[in-house]
Amino acid sequence: MIDIRSVAEGDEPAVVRLVKELGAGSGDDSPVHAGFVREYTAYPGCGILVAEDDGVVVGLLAYSLRPSLYHAAMSCLIEILVVAESARSQGAGRGLMVEILKRAEIEKWAEVSVSVLPDNQRALWFYKLLGLTDEAVFLEKHL
Repeated sequence: MIDIRSVAEGDEPAVVRLVKELGAGSGDDSPVHAGFVREYTAYPGCGILVAEDDGVVVGLLAYSLRPSLYHAAMSCLIEILVVAESARSQGAGRGLMVEILKRAEIEKWAEVSVSVLPDNQRALWFYKLLGLTDEAVFLEKHL
């Protein structure tokens, strides 16, 4: 059974492993390390949810909250959603999304956003299944 909870002290190695797995899937090598995981979660508005299966962290959702001037409310950006390849299609990703959307509703956030590579049809299908829609194009420049 998949359990969803906020990240806790001691989860840093699992978070690093999953972020590196995400990067490896696209040929990248994330520089993330345990110290930065602690720094990220200590930063106001940043959080990580983890999915556990029998006590093993198999997925994570990293997010940041910021005030939206337009909406006059908080806005949530999902920065990372990753599930270990060995645990995919078993409910971890869905559980993480259901939890963040539940928090958004309870705390009355204006929106929850996520960016997806345009050719990632599986992710697009997944997010649309959960009620997210194509509303904008997210542009970025890596520095």
